[in-house]
Amino acid sequence: MTLSSGWTVLESPIGPLTVVAGPRGITHVHFSGHAPRLPDEARRPLREAVEQLDSYFAGVRRGFELDLDLDGTPFQRDVWRRLLEIPYGETTTYGALARQVDEALYDPGLEPYRRPRAVGAAIGSNPIPVVVPCHRVIGADGSLVGFFGGLERKRVLLELEGVSVVGEAVAPAAAVDQLALL
Repeated sequence: MTLSSGWTVLESPIGPLTVVAGPRGITHVHFSGHAPRLPDEARRPLREAVEQLDSYFAGVRRGFELDLDLDGTPFQRDVWRRLLEIPYGETTTYGALARQVDEALYDPGLEPYRRPRAVGAAIGSNPIPVVVPCHRVIGADGSLVGFFGGLERKRVLLELEGVSVVGEAVAPAAAVDQLALL
């Protein structure tokens, strides 16, 4: 898919999203209040990105077919690539993701028990949230934690994908089955 460079604003169920594209693909998705000042003359429709995001928010699209231009360290890019592998409607934990990352990419002195935090830091610097689904990563206890866009946005995104959220935690499948019986 070919994108023109520029930016646009998309109205979504989680508030306005500023989508920024460069010559190689989407570079950023900014939540409301977090977008830098962008030049008015660079504003473009970015139709393909907007159509795919609209389709995702409508519950029709489960994945994106957009060129992404992810700029980060090798460690960050490995973490972001693994985020793209988390299936729609599923979650994983920071610890599980940390075990998947190439060990050679961790700082040599980093103790293994600290790796989930390093992964969390990489996830927190994800420049393309929603498209690179960092909202699908939860705490080891099932809690909603660590989302730059705010936990309410994380909840909305997970529920949009059919993940049951009870209170501040993702409900285990068995608990959801029990609730359905009531």
